[in-house]
Amino acid sequence: MMLDAKELERYARHIVLREVGGPGQAKLKTARVLVVGAGGLGAPVLLYLAAAGVGTLGVVDDDDVSLSNLQRQVIFATDDIGKPKVERAGDAVKSLNPHVNVETHCVRLTAANALDLISRYDIVADGSDNFSTRYLISDACYFAKKPLVTAAVGTFDGSLTSIRAHEKGAEGARNPTYRCLFPEPPPAGTVPACAEAGILGALPGVLGSLMALEVIREIVGFGEGLVGRLLMVDARSMRFETLTYAWDPGNPLSGEAPTIKDLSIHK
Repeated sequence: MMLDAKELERYARHIVLREVGGPGQAKLKTARVLVVGAGGLGAPVLLYLAAAGVGTLGVVDDDDVSLSNLQRQVIFATDDIGKPKVERAGDAVKSLNPHVNVETHCVRLTAANALDLISRYDIVADGSDNFSTRYLISDACYFAKKPLVTAAVGTFDGSLTSIRAHEKGAEGARNPTYRCLFPEPPPAGTVPACAEAGILGALPGVLGSLMALEVIREIVGFGEGLVGRLLMVDARSMRFETLTYAWDPGNPLSGEAPTIKDLSIHK
């Protein structure tokens, strides 16, 4: 897909990069990315992917903007309070880059609609704020054969990884699933919600920006991605660490004897 004169100027700092160039920018223009959650993580993902020239951004969120969101959800302004997040996020994206097409889905992602929504896009960026949605998205991406970039944040820490569980690695081994990394969600009530525990406002911005970077790398195809690697960020000590993980033959999704055959386990 050709870039017009304004796009060539807008993305000039990308195009001069050997790893991106004109072909890489054209890949970004034709890409379709679904962002789940327009909150603390989703806000920087949407803004940076829009600035990067991703051609179509889908955003899923059924919530309205509240005053307490503004401490970290930088895609919104005070005048947006009470309005649907996807609507205001879509307007912010279009204001930043009119070349980007925005598809808003003001719904909660469920087992009934996840496969349909995810199948429309090339890659999914999961910025959801609860374990049940993360497991639903990762399972749905496996069945839909779509790559997934997923992150989570706590009060002062965060983590990020990429999942291509429907594919094999360069050496022929199966790529791990989210369930290989986290076999089971923590028991209900053991991890306090953001409203209860609090969160350092700039932290989701850091993880969300890293998510956008990983999505861009996945689309353009350069560098070493985070498939099989979990990036962990500790904001107290400003420490970044990476651990590796591999396919678990006992995992219930893609293991040797899978028990999860569809999304019906997600209520």
